[in-house]
Amino acid sequence: MLAAILVAGAAPAAAQSAPSVDVRGFFAFTEQAFSARNTFNAVFGKSSGEFLGGGVQVVIRDSFFGEVSGSQFEETGTRVAVANGEAFPLGIPLKATLTPVELTGGYRFHLKQLEWLRPYADAGVGWYSYKETCTAAAATCSAIDADASAKHNGFVMHGGVELRLHRWVGVSADIQYTHIPGIIGTDGASKAFNESDLGGVGGCFRVIVGR
Repeated sequence: MLAAILVAGAAPAAAQSAPSVDVRGFFAFTEQAFSARNTFNAVFGKSSGEFLGGGVQVVIRDSFFGEVSGSQFEETGTRVAVANGEAFPLGIPLKATLTPVELTGGYRFHLKQLEWLRPYADAGVGWYSYKETCTAAAATCSAIDADASAKHNGFVMHGGVELRLHRWVGVSADIQYTHIPGIIGTDGASKAFNESDLGGVGGCFRVIVGR
């Protein structure tokens, strides 16, 4: 009888001590100001761009979390020649694509008076693939070395807040910083401007599905 009572009492205690794990999906939109500001202004006419993507997040006890995400930036521009710090368009159109895959971990903070609001911070690593493709006529593209690609590892971090709209739906906004050294800067405009980092600072907005 005593053993039965001890087992019965231990079961709820074990259930309470077991970690609570929630798996959530999210869609993300990021507007980023690139570190390679001069290169982007010369080639694309602007130094910022948009990323669209999504991912999966695992939250433990509504505090610790880890996530994996993927996104893509795509923009069209033109080849340029740089002389004395000034860029001259060559009239050769190109399309640039940057595809990040990022793995991060962090912590969600609890505010006693604002339980529906969760400030958070996280950091981690990323794998980044960059590609430039000539979009001119085939004869023009074949006459020049217009296509290029590169891959590099980098660092990423976020800091922001999550707002719960519903038990199963939330939104978040954060500041994102990425550092991707060495992925550009070996030729072309980026070499002329001595810019090798494809990272930058951005604002990220997410729609989160899950508790």
